[in-house]
Amino acid sequence: MRNNKLYIVMVGLPARGKSTIAYKLKDNLTKYGIRTGIFNNGDLRRRLTGVETSRPEFYSPDNRHGVELREKIAVTNMGRAADYLTRTGYVAILDATNVSAKRREKIIRSITDHPIIFIECINEDEKILKASIQRKISNPEFSHLTKENAIKSFRQRMAYYEMLYTPIETERNYIKLDSLNNKILAEEITDKIPYWDRIRDFLVTDTVKNLFLLRHGETHFNLENRIGGDSELTENGLAQAKGLARYFQRKKIPVIFTSEKRRTIQTAVPIKALQKRCTIIPLEEFNEIESGICECMSYEEIRDQMPHVFQARKKDKYNYVYPSGEGYVSMKHRVDMGLKKALYLSSDSQSIIIVGHRAVNRMILSHFLYRREEDVPYIYVPQDRFYHVVVTQDKKLLQLKPYTL
Repeated sequence: MRNNKLYIVMVGLPARGKSTIAYKLKDNLTKYGIRTGIFNNGDLRRRLTGVETSRPEFYSPDNRHGVELREKIAVTNMGRAADYLTRTGYVAILDATNVSAKRREKIIRSITDHPIIFIECINEDEKILKASIQRKISNPEFSHLTKENAIKSFRQRMAYYEMLYTPIETERNYIKLDSLNNKILAEEITDKIPYWDRIRDFLVTDTVKNLFLLRHGETHFNLENRIGGDSELTENGLAQAKGLARYFQRKKIPVIFTSEKRRTIQTAVPIKALQKRCTIIPLEEFNEIESGICECMSYEEIRDQMPHVFQARKKDKYNYVYPSGEGYVSMKHRVDMGLKKALYLSSDSQSIIIVGHRAVNRMILSHFLYRREEDVPYIYVPQDRFYHVVVTQDKKLLQLKPYTL
């Protein structure tokens, strides 16, 4: 079975989505009966060293002790990966930065029993990097630091890796991947790579394990039938948020994405409070549709004061754009980008939550439902239920679920 074994070596600077891609590959390959193991240098390092590795100096190329320990960890994981393939495994994923040409050359010299393919993850979106760092510093190794010092420490760690970074260019088998957009930027395949067609397909396909899509709780503007604004939750809205928190208490939710509006964050806070470890990440891409000159007006006021606006939007709700504002058609790109960011930042999470708005959630659902454009503005998005979404290559599930207050 020699020809059916494979090493996948992840490459990339910290917080570029390497572990996200590694877990995605493992999940999908395993579903097809291809036994796959991940050998993460960071996990092994944390088990061996503890909080020492939160110090940025540990990653300095001039820190002899740190260099020797990191090399030892890399060699150990290479040995574990080789042993795994010798026994029952078919694909071993070496999940580490591997940013230096020297490290990659060592891997090539040390692993000669089966083919190797390098996957380099690239992403320079600064907002994504900031959000990725927020998630990284929630790990126990940073628990003894203030948030400010933890961010500073991780930024310095990244700077040390950047000093060593040599992009892939001469390796026999590699893919350069835009890890945010699931887009292959360059590839070179010289050898026969087992499962290659499946791996390539997995890399460019969105996979959603468990996405819970919530609309914010009831607001004061909801009671007045007003649009937009930044209204807070009513007492009933707060009760809805607490009901959601109790429902999700039985699930592990490591990250909740919201818009920047108070009503979505207020809905998320009680859910986070009943989780052991959970981060709320507001994304501007999930802000509700900007209604321009109609912002904060009720639909009745728009009908009476701006009948031309009311009638034009009624005629073609999807393509209509509010004066000085947005429409469904013009918010599609940003909402799609927000969804990509959420899936990227959720890393290896089994379950994530997005707390959005009615129009935003319709756009997210249309991404999976493939509804006709003219039907998107009428997708049912209630405040007393939520959607459960699962999308893989062989399964699509969308369920509207109730919860109790």
